[in-house]
Formats: sequence, C-alpha cells, structure tokens
Amino acid sequence: MSEINHYILTWQCPDTSGVLAKVAQNLFEHGAFITETAQYSDPDTDTFFSRIAFDDRNMTVPMEEFSRGIEELATPLHMQHQLRNVEDVPNIVIAVSKDDHCLVSLLTKWKANVLPVNIVAVVSNHLDCQPLVDWHDIPFHYLPMEAGKKAQQEAQMLNIIEETQADLLVLARYMQILSDDMCDKLRGHAINIHHSFLPSFKGARPYHQAHKRGVKVIGATAHYVTADLDEGPIIVQEVKPINHAFTIEQMVHLGHDLEAVALCHAVKMHAEQRICLNGDKTIILT
Repeated sequence: MSEINHYILTWQCPDTSGVLAKVAQNLFEHGAFITETAQYSDPDTDTFFSRIAFDDRNMTVPMEEFSRGIEELATPLHMQHQLRNVEDVPNIVIAVSKDDHCLVSLLTKWKANVLPVNIVAVVSNHLDCQPLVDWHDIPFHYLPMEAGKKAQQEAQMLNIIEETQADLLVLARYMQILSDDMCDKLRGHAINIHHSFLPSFKGARPYHQAHKRGVKVIGATAHYVTADLDEGPIIVQEVKPINHAFTIEQMVHLGHDLEAVALCHAVKMHAEQRICLNGDKTIILT
C-alpha cells in the first residue's frame, strides 16, 4: 500500500455565491480526500477565507496536475492561495537579544516535534544566547548593532533569510526596532512578541507602565511586524489575572511565561497556514 500524503490548501478571494462549492468540487473531481475544513466570510470586506486539509489516498491525478487545476481555478475567482505538503515544514530564522525565555520555548517545542518548523538560523545583536544555540547545533549569527550601521546589519539579516530560504522571521524578544524598509520586505513573514496586552502599553517598559496604572490583568501579544511600532495585525494574546500586591518583578516573571506561550502558539499557527491577513487584522482558521 502506497504512503498517504497530506496537504494544506489555504485560500482567500472576493466573496461570491458558490465560491466554496467551486473549490470543493475541484478537489472532489481530482480525488482529494478532505480531512479538515475551516472558513470565514467577512461581511465588512466581502472576502472569503478558507483552509482545507486533505490527503491523496483517492487522488486520480499526479499532484503537479492537481496544482495546475487549482491555479486555473484561482484566476477567475481572483483567488490568493498557498498549497503545500504537510511534511514540507517552513524554514524559520529566530532573532533574539539577551533574554532567552522565548528562544528556549521555541527550541524545546521544535526538538519535541510539536512545532512544525525547521529552525535554520538564530541571529542576535548579542552573544548571550550563543551557547544555547550551539548546543542545539543551529547556526548562530552574531550581528552587532553599531551606531550608524543599522542598514548594513539588516542587510546581513535579510541575506541570512534569503540564503536559508526562510519563510518566517521570529522576533523572540529581539530588542531592536526594524526599519520601515525591512518591515515592508517581510510583511506577513515576521512575527514579534510584545510583552504587553496590546494595544495598551506600547513601546518600552510595558510592565512598568502597567504597574503604574494598577492593571488587574497582564498579557503578551504576538503580532505580525509592520512599520507602525507594536501595531501590526494581532495573532495571539495571552493574559493572566493579577492584583494590587504584584510587584513589577513578579509581573515580569509571570509575563515571561505568557510571552513564550503566545509566541510559540503564533508560530505554530503560521506554520500550519491557519492565519490569513485581512487588512489590519488576522483571520485565524482553526
């Protein structure tokens, strides 16, 4: 018996009557065995979003022909789509500064095969995390941030992303603001973790801001990177209740756990093609 291959098709297009039926019929005609579906019709933008998981147990045509059929269907529907074999996990590059709690969580879940990615490189403007990265046998790139050389440093990072064919840059407490140009080049392909429950307490020292305001919950937000600082489309938010007795230090320690959970969850959903950009928001297809 031949091995069964599993695929994911994520797509979006202007919403019209019968659009889902047309795609489903195409899959049916080629023998695709659908195992999972999720869809959403946005009434504000008149856009239809869908994610379909299927396998080839009954496929009647080679995968190349099936892919061409999807391409032909996409044109009249004005459809954007991504089709891939589940085994072809995306390459990711992680950027980190000194704090390693998010990096540790990503590496641990990757090693445990619960994060469906291939970590191809770690870049940092400090050397603090190199021993950890070396222990995991992952290439470590030290890219110090020198005065007046931000453009050169970012060019090096972009070269690493290109050379490793990375689909995603993960900012795991990388404490540098990316230039507008780099944000534009990586639109939809860079995820940041902000140690606050956005849109509150943007920028630096959010826990200090939160403590000063006497908040009753603290949180962490994973979002796509845009040129507007800490205002990119939100993917995941994690929160925990606190009270007036919490010190800033206690808030920071609790926040570290929230940051790691939120970032890993966001990376996993991106890798599984569960996220669609919808203007300044995201659609999560689960």
